[in-house]
Amino acid sequence: MKILLIGGTVFLGRALVDEALRRGHEVTLFNRGQAGPTPSGAEAVQGDREDEAALRALARGRTWDCVIDTCGFEPRTVRRSVRALAGHVETYAFVSSFHAYADWPARAVDESFPRHACASDASPDDVPYNALKAGCERAVEEGFPGRALIVNPGIIVGPGENVGRLPWWLETIARGGRVLAPGSPDRAIQLIDARDIADFTLDRLAEGGTGRYLTTGVRESATMGELLRACVDATGPETELVWADERFLQDHGVAPWTEVPLWVPEGPEAVGAWAASSAKALAAGLRCRPIAETVADTWRALGDGGHPRPKYLQGKTPVGLDTDKHDAVLAAWDDRGSRA
Repeated sequence: MKILLIGGTVFLGRALVDEALRRGHEVTLFNRGQAGPTPSGAEAVQGDREDEAALRALARGRTWDCVIDTCGFEPRTVRRSVRALAGHVETYAFVSSFHAYADWPARAVDESFPRHACASDASPDDVPYNALKAGCERAVEEGFPGRALIVNPGIIVGPGENVGRLPWWLETIARGGRVLAPGSPDRAIQLIDARDIADFTLDRLAEGGTGRYLTTGVRESATMGELLRACVDATGPETELVWADERFLQDHGVAPWTEVPLWVPEGPEAVGAWAASSAKALAAGLRCRPIAETVADTWRALGDGGHPRPKYLQGKTPVGLDTDKHDAVLAAWDDRGSRA
């Protein structure tokens, strides 16, 4: 296939490019050239998707079998790309998010659940942040009716992860000693490797597939304990995981998700956080590798410098618990136990 990829140098985009090149596809990258180098074998076209003139210049006299858009965050911006590429691309594949679904994470969503109300030309000032992905999807569906592939990933991990959720755990556990762990080790989680999303997306495009697919790990396929034990196994230190009560952690000011990555406290507002259905994607060929393989490969990539190691951020919020705060909360947990 001839593939145009918007972005393509960071994490999921890079996984898609690497796999497309491995399969022998002809790959063109369109980006600003600021996030990372162009993989060998791909054509680079530098430009800003906010610039309509740059988009027109990209498309002029050219066609592709498909475009894969991994970095669309605002509906107005995505619609601009859609309009510029109409007539030049057969299928528009848009990588969205669970956040497009209005009921997530309070309910275990699937493709039939309603999306947030968000127009295809909305700006960030018009709707809450989580609704923007739904507007981006509508922009693609309106511009490519019957020719859109929407991929809704859950929480993505794997080599090259730039948000830093799994890398933070690996680097923290690699230091050894006693490490706070949240809640119960038996809490089921759902994670998916970026490489598995890349495989699935390219398979669907090669088969002419369109429609919408939730792509996340198989329900009940892994637990928080299995994830963190895999981190211990991968890094090799003498590390003791200290499982602390969720309410205790919150009472001591520890923020779920950002300070302790991948921790979602149990409660009615998060019943569906780790329970979305990927049944449709699995039936269409999605294959999810074991979490231990993802952890080991991520640690290997961190160690060999094969991927950039940016400052870990969730939006503008730093990811990870400060070492001094971690030690203070751990000491408070130990003190609580000694006085019980």
